Amino acid sequence: MPKQKTHKGTKKRFRLSAKGKAMHRKSGTSHLAFRLSKKRRRNLRGTTSVDATMEPAIHQALGKYSA
Repeated sequence: MPKQKTHKGTKKRFRLSAKGKAMHRKSGTSHLAFRLSKKRRRNLRGTTSVDATMEPAIHQALGKYSA
């Protein structure tokens, strides 16, 4: 059987927390943020956990990096 390959796009976009949750960056922060309110920009900082329904798919796509 061939080995499961890591999905490189998923590896770049998601990181696993110490407890194994998939964390991602919030969208809407790359550019054109000046038109957002300061409150909205402030709340978009940092990372958040992925919805529980997407966790298994992300773990499968990460392959050996999801252990």
